[in-house]
Amino acid sequence: MKIGLLDVDSYHFPNLPLMKLSAHHKAQGDTVEWWSETGSYDRVYMSKVFDETYTSDIPEPVNAAEIVKGGTGYGLENRLPDEIEHTYPDYSLYPKLTKDTAYGFLTRGCCRGCSFCIVSAKEGRQSRKVADLSEFWSGQKHIKLLDPNLLACPDHPALLEQLAASGAYVDFTQGLDARLLTPDNIALLNLVKKSNIHFAWDFMSESEEVLRGLNLYSNLTNKKLHGNYGTVYCLTNYGTTMEENLYRVAVLDRMGYNPYIMIYDKPHAPHELRQLQRWCNSIRIRKMVPKFEDYRGGIKKCNTS
Repeated sequence: MKIGLLDVDSYHFPNLPLMKLSAHHKAQGDTVEWWSETGSYDRVYMSKVFDETYTSDIPEPVNAAEIVKGGTGYGLENRLPDEIEHTYPDYSLYPKLTKDTAYGFLTRGCCRGCSFCIVSAKEGRQSRKVADLSEFWSGQKHIKLLDPNLLACPDHPALLEQLAASGAYVDFTQGLDARLLTPDNIALLNLVKKSNIHFAWDFMSESEEVLRGLNLYSNLTNKKLHGNYGTVYCLTNYGTTMEENLYRVAVLDRMGYNPYIMIYDKPHAPHELRQLQRWCNSIRIRKMVPKFEDYRGGIKKCNTS
């Protein structure tokens, strides 16, 4: 068979399902390539992660005998068969993005069920182990870990030990649940060579638990990364006021964390909130203009006011 692959979202982040489909078909002796309008295919896989808010759909190819659509952008029920889900990814599809870097999930699902998040609906209201590290890592220097709530998984101590034993630099790309931080799992996190670590502070109602965990982590961790203890995602445009958004930014900054504004439904967010995101998410800008009230849409205007 001749297989065509279409990454509907873009090529700025590796599409794991397409990488696994590619590896599976190549193992069957099939020819696999990125879809081209000048080609002719027995089957084309179209994968879309994001919904129409962020990624517009594209027309179905006319040069394919069969078209298979998958990914959360097309619906929450789209899943790979187990034999393909547990296939080692074909990293050659994204040579620039995956150079000496492995991508994957050790766990799936989340116990929280946050209303803004699709993870619980898609993967279940429980964090569970789905793979060992060797399923997607084979000695690469860097690991991009994509787990939605690793610390909620009962097996997370053993999985953290696998990450530590790898000797690779791990980027915990998703927000680790600060409410679940303990001296024991922080000690294990300290054994992992980290390139980055992320936490999340989504709602003001969670403040006490989140701050307890972040304080514990900063007190017990063995070193800072990039001058801070980690990045903390702050959800905005979803039940918090501008004053509460600024409060979280200020508190995290004082604690030695890097606040990072995430905007829910960004296309319809207030202009002031988009300004806050530009100001907060650039450490360079925040150093030049320490107070948001002094930032009026750009450094140039600040310097001439």
